[in-house]
Amino acid sequence: MACSATSTSFISSIAAAKSMATPLSKTLTLPNSFSGTRKSIQSPVLRSISLTRGSHSAKSFVVKASSELPLVGNVAPDFEAEAVFDQEFIKVKLSEYIGKKYVVLFFYPLDFTFVCPTEITAFSDRHEEFEQINTEVLGVSIDSVFSHLAWVQTDRKSGGLGDLKYPLISDVTKSISKSYGVLIPDQGVALRGLFIIDKEGVIQHSTINNLAIGRSVDETKRTLQALQYVQENPDEVCPAGWKPGEKSMKPDPKLSKDYFAAI
Repeated sequence: MACSATSTSFISSIAAAKSMATPLSKTLTLPNSFSGTRKSIQSPVLRSISLTRGSHSAKSFVVKASSELPLVGNVAPDFEAEAVFDQEFIKVKLSEYIGKKYVVLFFYPLDFTFVCPTEITAFSDRHEEFEQINTEVLGVSIDSVFSHLAWVQTDRKSGGLGDLKYPLISDVTKSISKSYGVLIPDQGVALRGLFIIDKEGVIQHSTINNLAIGRSVDETKRTLQALQYVQENPDEVCPAGWKPGEKSMKPDPKLSKDYFAAI
């Protein structure tokens, strides 16, 4: 989404900066041993930014970073909600998976739509592959459990889902979608967000697609397997497109040369 600002708001930003005392600054450093799956992120700080063009320099002004921490690297927001599974109404509580399973949590806009059933059934058809790597799949939309049930009871050839091998969660209050940052407020539906949550309940991966763009089960599984690999081998990292059985990399200026020499 493109961003724009009027000249009035820009002038106001500069004026506000002039009234500030000495800007707060903070240096963020990586630990000596960095595995790429850190679990916490420091709170946002105020940053002083100077805009320059050619030999002219605009006066620096203070920009406040978002007050919301990014979800990746932090504990997944917990929830308990009604869901449909095996054509019955059940309760799903995310924290009950902690210490037991990885979770692929994905949001979709609405039942009885068009792209959504292709994604939902694709995950169901390959659910066994996720079971084999100790992972549960959970689907979420703002629809009621009654809508979910009706959709499950509709044949696939008629745009329905048929029986699914994982729960469809009802987020009628929109609280889950909001807590994961995927809710479109003026439309009341969720973007196509997908989150991979590890066994400690920490979000290790997220993707968010706009409404018209479906997601890939292959890429979700590949990313999940890469996460599991680096958690089992904390002194290694996975390069682009890595798949199980392929060569990984040591996160070290000298040792990484072994990987680059081999490709």
